[in-house]
Amino acid sequence: MAYDSNNIFAKILRGEAPAFKVFEDEFSLAFMDVMPQIDGHTLVIPKDDAETILDVDPQILGKTAQTVQTVGAAVQAAFASPGFMVAQLNGSAAGQTVSHLHFHIMPRYEGLEFKMHAREMADFALLETHAQRIRTELS
Repeated sequence: MAYDSNNIFAKILRGEAPAFKVFEDEFSLAFMDVMPQIDGHTLVIPKDDAETILDVDPQILGKTAQTVQTVGAAVQAAFASPGFMVAQLNGSAAGQTVSHLHFHIMPRYEGLEFKMHAREMADFALLETHAQRIRTELS
């Protein structure tokens, strides 16, 4: 299957769609999920036309993994969570809803359940507040 350059993450990378960015370098971009499963739900995407983890250039994947590690620590600190989860889905059968490789970073707390994935848009002012908390931890 050919990469769909009109997916929302490709549009974000090209600056054609807005995003609440928390981190960016030459290989990857991290931003708030607009339909979060929990406060602090952050996405990391490679700057590569890859639909799944099997399609990405290995060097870019390695650099993107470093971003996941860095941003994951910042999310954990910003939301005072005892842990965080990293999820990565490949293909619609696995639950992937945007056909661009992406990693979900979600703070975890004992006894606190997630909301359903990709169901409800969050308040944009709240997302900007959450993004600022993470950017503060990164600085």
